[in-house]
This record gives sequence, C-alpha cells and structure tokens, in this order.
Amino acid sequence: MSERIRFLPAGERALVVECGETIDPAVNAKVVGLAASLSAKPIPGVIESTASYRSLLVLFDPMRVGEGSVKRQLSRRLRSLSTDVSASAPSDIVELPVCYGGAYGPDLNDVAAHTGLTAEEVVRRHSAAVYRVYMIGFMPGFPYLGGLPDELATPRLSTPRALIPAGSVGIGGNQTGVYPLDSPGGWRLIGRTPRRLYDVNSSKPVLLAAGDGVRFIPISSEEYARLEGIKPEARP
Repeated sequence: MSERIRFLPAGERALVVECGETIDPAVNAKVVGLAASLSAKPIPGVIESTASYRSLLVLFDPMRVGEGSVKRQLSRRLRSLSTDVSASAPSDIVELPVCYGGAYGPDLNDVAAHTGLTAEEVVRRHSAAVYRVYMIGFMPGFPYLGGLPDELATPRLSTPRALIPAGSVGIGGNQTGVYPLDSPGGWRLIGRTPRRLYDVNSSKPVLLAAGDGVRFIPISSEEYARLEGIKPEARP
C-alpha cells in the first residue's frame, strides 16, 4: 500500500512535503530522492530544502514563484522518482571507527544490564548492523540513525549529562547516533569515534547526509589514540 503525499503550508515561504505517515526506510528514501532531485535540478525560486524522517521542508521566494507552482512541480518530481528506489541500499556507506566501553563508553555496561546481554555482545550486535541516516538535526552534523537491532533499545538517561565529548556514540530508545560536537545530551554512551562528523573548516563541513549508510568498526584504545593523534598518557 503506497503512502499518501501531503503538502502542508509552513508560513508564506515554505511547504512541508509529507511522503508518508510512518518512520520507514521506503518513506525516507522518497524524501531523500526528492531532495536529491531539487539539488540536481533546482526549481527557480526554491531556495533550499531540509530532509527529515518522513517529510521535506521546501523554502521558496514568493516574489519569484508561487506556492501553487511549487506544489505542481514537486508533484511532478515525486511521480518521476524511480518506483524501485531501494530503501535497503543507502547511497553511501561511511565506516566510523569506534572504541567501545571504558572511558569512551561509560554506559556500555548499563546497556548490557538493561538488555540482558554481555558488553561484548552489545558491541558485536551494534557494530554488525548497517544504519540509515534518516536525518541530520539537533546540532550541525548529528545523524539520527535507524536500524538499531531491537534487542539493543535502551531508554535515555533520566538526567542528561551537561557535557558529552564530540565523537561519542550513544543509544537513545530505539535509535543510535553520534555527537559531532561537545554538548549536553541524554543518550547512553557506549563508545567514541575519533572521526570528525562536523568540521567548519572543511570544504564539506558535515560528513554525513540523509540517505547515507553508517557502519561502526570496533577499534582498540591504542588505535583510537593513534587516529586521534593523542599521546598515551593523555588518554581519558
């Protein structure tokens, strides 16, 4: 059964294109496909678009193009999207090295206790999956990842931490994600990656995009230190 498309006004300068009513890879693939279409062949007057789980926010200049015209052109784009877009094959798969547990993953044992698994099994199952970036939000570069094995779902902390180090990999409910910057947060921290997900000085500041795939690669603390370029005595 196909999902119903809805166009919702968001003020005088934007439309929300809802591609479905559920958080689902196929729905998200349609959102990402529409965003890619706008990027490859912009509609005159459309300024930018932002993808989320199941909808796309499209911002336009009403002095250059009317809402009705934007709707019609978006509808045509949606109809022309490939009907066999693979929801299970992300456009790119990015591998992120992660040092699990210890000072890098202070909540790993709590996740193990909640799930009834050993810490080693949590790491094995977490790193065996290929995750889908449903959207980037909360802060620059933060990926909301779908595909966490059901048995690893763990509630957020009852009291969020005031400071989480950049690169921390966490579990929040049935999702996993990576904090790209030092920030407060309430997800359960199970590891940390030395790879930077957000670099304002880079030509591509945000590493990941909606529709990408992510795979976590377990590494040792020694390998983390080498990749991070920190001295052994300076490790956490």
